[in-house]
Amino acid sequence: MLLKILLFLNLVGSDHYLVSSYSGIILKVENNEVVFKSGNKLVYDDFKNKSIAELLNNPDIEDQMHYAYNQDGPEKNTDAGRIRNDAFFKEIYGHTKQEVAKNLTTVTWCPKLVNSKLLFSKVNNAHLALAAVSKELDEHPEWKKYLINIGGTFNWRNISGTNRLSAHSFGITIDINTSYSNYWQWDCGCKNEDAKLTYKNRIPLGIVHIFEKHGFIWGGRWLHYDTMHFEYRPEFYAK
Repeated sequence: MLLKILLFLNLVGSDHYLVSSYSGIILKVENNEVVFKSGNKLVYDDFKNKSIAELLNNPDIEDQMHYAYNQDGPEKNTDAGRIRNDAFFKEIYGHTKQEVAKNLTTVTWCPKLVNSKLLFSKVNNAHLALAAVSKELDEHPEWKKYLINIGGTFNWRNISGTNRLSAHSFGITIDINTSYSNYWQWDCGCKNEDAKLTYKNRIPLGIVHIFEKHGFIWGGRWLHYDTMHFEYRPEFYAK
């Protein structure tokens, strides 16, 4: 543990995945702090060993990458992306509902197939990533039923059954048509993180691959699956 701490304290920020993923927002990561353009700083790693529940409920920034984002099928699913440090996302996208709302813009979703207006964050070009997804999906009329009746984007709220903010609170998440979606809490009729789950999915993987191409992670790759859910998280694709 001491060696880990000493190595980290010498971390060069320009080589860090967060700097490359949030260019212009995060200036550097050094001396165990994430330094933002605003001048604010947050602790990167608290060096605590945590249970699964503690990772979800009291994560540091380093904990957010505790799980690798797997793209190899449900038998290898983790909960990559479900661990979120609220202070980190507030610093990037806004500390309150009102601050986040000021950073939102309108994206026209699948203009030919659907032509609906969605609110999405402009921060870190998240809206451009969603627009790129929309442009590609608009060429697939065979998937239209999954792309209409969007379940939602921006919505400042807690995750059901928790005190944790949903990623929808930051305007970086889109839920596609809930009529064709599976969510672990719906399927088990519970909110118990330890419940035995049987994976279910009805979303075509072609849709998933297009989202992932543009920096989104898919809730259908989570152990606690949420197949309608796509979340802009470029750090999971940082080289």
